[in-house]
Amino acid sequence: MVQEVTTTGPRKGWRMRNPIPFVGTALGQFIQKVSLAHAAEEVYRKYPNERYVGTFLGSQKSLVIRDPELIKSVLLTDFSYFHKRGLSLHQTVLEPLAKNLFGLDGDLWKLLRQRMTPAFSSGKLKAMFPMIVEKAVKVQDLANKAAKTGSTVDVRDLMARYTTDFIGACGFGIDMESLEDENSLFRKLGRRITVFTPRDALVVVLKTLFTEIFKNLHLFAPEIENSVFHLLETVLKQRNNKPSGRNDFVDLLLALKEKGKLVGDSIENFNPDETPKVAEAEMDMELMAAQVFVFFAAGFETSSSSSSYTLHQLAFHPEKQKKVQDEIDEVLLRYENKLCYDAIKEMKYLEMAFLESMRLFPSVGFLIRNCTKKYTLPGSNVTNDEGVSVTVPVQALHMDEKYFEEPENSCRRGSAPRGSRT
Repeated sequence: MVQEVTTTGPRKGWRMRNPIPFVGTALGQFIQKVSLAHAAEEVYRKYPNERYVGTFLGSQKSLVIRDPELIKSVLLTDFSYFHKRGLSLHQTVLEPLAKNLFGLDGDLWKLLRQRMTPAFSSGKLKAMFPMIVEKAVKVQDLANKAAKTGSTVDVRDLMARYTTDFIGACGFGIDMESLEDENSLFRKLGRRITVFTPRDALVVVLKTLFTEIFKNLHLFAPEIENSVFHLLETVLKQRNNKPSGRNDFVDLLLALKEKGKLVGDSIENFNPDETPKVAEAEMDMELMAAQVFVFFAAGFETSSSSSSYTLHQLAFHPEKQKKVQDEIDEVLLRYENKLCYDAIKEMKYLEMAFLESMRLFPSVGFLIRNCTKKYTLPGSNVTNDEGVSVTVPVQALHMDEKYFEEPENSCRRGSAPRGSRT
């Protein structure tokens, strides 16, 4: 059932699912039966003729947007109204690891993003590539050994160990030894970060339903928090708390700390003449640890899941796998069979296979934004109040036949990079 819910006036309403007391429309999420991505996809499919549909996560109003033009307005055109991601359950109390670039909002997010963007430039990636290749050779050796002995390989685990090792090498200058030892300290940390335990589920429910009461309860388990701080402290001690010249992620954080306060124009506070006020922040230990956490967790998890899903799809489609292999062999011949950054850039069919697997299995199945001030949805009379969240159902859009022909078929003829063959 759906109902019309008035937001700012008698004629300005959302089409909304009927909420249940306390849990809203998110009962499936609270009892761990439905993920947030699948919940957004369910709403997307259930109301095919709507541009947007209202839901409740507990008492939090949320709008699932189905219309690509509205999505463009929220994410790009009217970004100033939606610069908050809304991932923090409390507005002012943030636990240490929640202060990462992915979870932060407002001025602190902007100050960090402006200064951390150089860490992910193409030049930086190219400089890191030899370390990535070094770990890839170890993966190749393990795969060859398994092929000779006829043993079974858990590709998902292998890719996680591989990405853990190259994230450690490229980001922290540490040999994490996950490929040599599948139960290494850092592999155990990676597993714990990606496993959602009953303890974690309970904390999410309590912090969502009773935000103020449980504002000081940490979402991230103590063993995760302690491991991340220990990792950072170890690396900083090795470098005497100064940039080492490796130009890796930790060096970037140390350089920012040496420069003193982060200073820039505010996106939250303005002077009477509407010019932005000055925003400041200190690069302290908690802020550094939070960035280390998200670099490690998001870096290894998204890389391992996307690469393992690509291998999974290629295993089901040997004819496509052969085309990928033929292209790799052809390109490497031009580089004396040496894997390098420029060679990878020439592998267009491999890129297509990778992008198609990411369409089928996106690492992030939904996006969330929070409305920062009153906003009227373009082409409607619906006005969102401050604090209302907006959900973009990425996974649902990827599987919509309006935008992708035969969306569930990974062998479909989709759009390809210019100059590549299908």
